[in-house]
Amino acid sequence: MPREQPTDARIGSIVHLLMQHATVVVSGTKIAQEISSNRSEVWRLIQQLRGLGVDVAGHPATGYRLKSVPDLLLPEILDPLLRGTIFDARLHHFYKIGSTNTAAMGAAAEGAVEGSVFLAEEQTAGRGRGSNVWQSARSAGIYCSVVLRPALPPSDVLVLSLAAGLAVRAAIEQVNGVVKADLKWPNDVLIAGKKVCGILTEMNAEATRVRYAVVGIGINVNHAAFPRALESEATSLRMVTGNEWSRVELAAALLKSLDREYRLLIEGPEARRSILRRFNESSTWVRGKPVRVEENGSKIEGITDGLDERGFLQIRTAQGLQTILSGTVREK
Repeated sequence: MPREQPTDARIGSIVHLLMQHATVVVSGTKIAQEISSNRSEVWRLIQQLRGLGVDVAGHPATGYRLKSVPDLLLPEILDPLLRGTIFDARLHHFYKIGSTNTAAMGAAAEGAVEGSVFLAEEQTAGRGRGSNVWQSARSAGIYCSVVLRPALPPSDVLVLSLAAGLAVRAAIEQVNGVVKADLKWPNDVLIAGKKVCGILTEMNAEATRVRYAVVGIGINVNHAAFPRALESEATSLRMVTGNEWSRVELAAALLKSLDREYRLLIEGPEARRSILRRFNESSTWVRGKPVRVEENGSKIEGITDGLDERGFLQIRTAQGLQTILSGTVREK
């Protein structure tokens, strides 16, 4: 099966050049020289940019000018905001892809370096936990997967997923301090009871160590609506606040926050305890919530009673305290 091709790097170069000359018209000849191509190829790439939703004024005879700063998650735009993180200069951008997690897992298997980031404007086969599909409208959300190679046992990957939830919550509240995000164990971020973000962590491991892990994060940012089947359970940051968000600003905040959480996890001796404590403090779901847990046809009902030392959810049931290793948690 042919590998999906990343976005043509020349598109990023054109955006960078137009942003550097934001107040003037840049000739097609100058752009062609910059990308070592010709004016007809520049026209084709400009049309691709417009297809990505970028408002570019002009045509081959007069030159081109950006009418507004593009909200694309291109390396040329994001890289300067990520200096000093493990993600610096390791961004791979796709105009359209099946799944960023699938691409990241494949790249990791072939030796992709730690900190490699796979970003897409649109996913055609976005994945959630289990067999769930992730709605991935073009240039409306953040669809992002990162490759990590932590020196951790496989049992600690759950804590990594919980840390990613903390990173998402921190990033959202950094961009807009009025928005209060809630964490639902093990991998959802909610606002006003509706899902705004899902996290999918996958790994390849031996019995005692993780070879690599991929943390996939999907955030509903500027979606204006959802299919009827999802209306009662999904929302977006735009729908919550009534305003469009900068995906670039949020993506940068997310990756910087994830960098901080990851460094803490692999370097700090008390990291696990800190992550579990902060997850408990940031979630209305992990203690005192009447829930129903469904997994492979079985059902457990009870009241949540915190996380155990490994990060698994505990539920107090009529039969006593039970530890939930996986499953879909719903409010009763």
